[in-house]
Amino acid sequence: MTPPPRGTQAARRAPVLDAPTTLTFGKALTAGLRAAMAADDKVVLAGEDVGTLGGVFRITEGLLDEFGADRVRDTPLGESGIVGTAIGMAMRGWRPVLEIQFDGFVFPAFNQITTQLAHIHSRSGGRLPMPVVVRIPFQGGIGAIEHHSESVESYFVHTPGLKVVSPSTPHDAYWMIQQAVAADDPVIFLEPKRRYHVKGEVDPAAPPRGLFESAVVRPGSDVTVVSYGSTLTTCREAADAAAAEGTDIEVIDLRTLSPLDLGPVEASVRKTGRLVVVHEAPQTLGLGAEVAARIQERCFWSLEAPVLRVTGFDVPYPPSKVERHQLPDLDRILDAVDRSLDY
Repeated sequence: MTPPPRGTQAARRAPVLDAPTTLTFGKALTAGLRAAMAADDKVVLAGEDVGTLGGVFRITEGLLDEFGADRVRDTPLGESGIVGTAIGMAMRGWRPVLEIQFDGFVFPAFNQITTQLAHIHSRSGGRLPMPVVVRIPFQGGIGAIEHHSESVESYFVHTPGLKVVSPSTPHDAYWMIQQAVAADDPVIFLEPKRRYHVKGEVDPAAPPRGLFESAVVRPGSDVTVVSYGSTLTTCREAADAAAAEGTDIEVIDLRTLSPLDLGPVEASVRKTGRLVVVHEAPQTLGLGAEVAARIQERCFWSLEAPVLRVTGFDVPYPPSKVERHQLPDLDRILDAVDRSLDY
């Protein structure tokens, strides 16, 4: 990619928040990264084009000008090398934050992440913390070409030693990236691409929710719907549509995929008796399977219907012109809600 003129970069400083502000999801991430770098001079950014260009989605824009090339490092095209270098830096006391340009590009680094990054803290008996954040834009819905729209969460959720989180609002993006940077375990930080340009209020003074806590984002009494990332917005739209027909849906944002925080989900299911899990990833061995199994184990006597899943299909991610058929939409979610209520 051809970077924009330096003058353009210098004019776009990272946001500095001192009062509630309306920001896009992407700019909230930038502000959160800036706050984390200002708070700890051991925080460094690395990745392909994160410096002069400001990242493929401009999430690191302005940070090179403020913090310099020693802390915002453009790297060669080599995801395995980026992660491997970060592991060494973490061993020497640094807190690297890495950018993988697209979800489908993380697989060359899969070996480093799952066999080294995930294991070292535990393997060393806690003597070697691994404070590495791997930022990955994920999920589809932007009309991109092959390898640019994947749902990679299950690979990393299945790897003990990794924490996996995904914010869905600008406020959470601002706070969760700072919390991830401060964590001593490696964090896979999944950024839903469809949310980058969505605006919302960010309050820098509001006490943040814990990084590993899920949240009820819309109370309801008839059916519980659980999701995360991009599809959370679709679930909220489905809840609004169902309310017009007299069905009261409670929507829960998981936020943390590993560890899973199912406390609010269990409390909700004991109230509604019904659960629908929604995600873009393929259904087989997706996160919905784990949520369904645990809720069945813990809330069996409260369930009035089987736990249902609305997911992507078990096929390679389709071409952009037909990707809408892969993504859970409002009609598929409402159909699952109706089927649950019909039991």
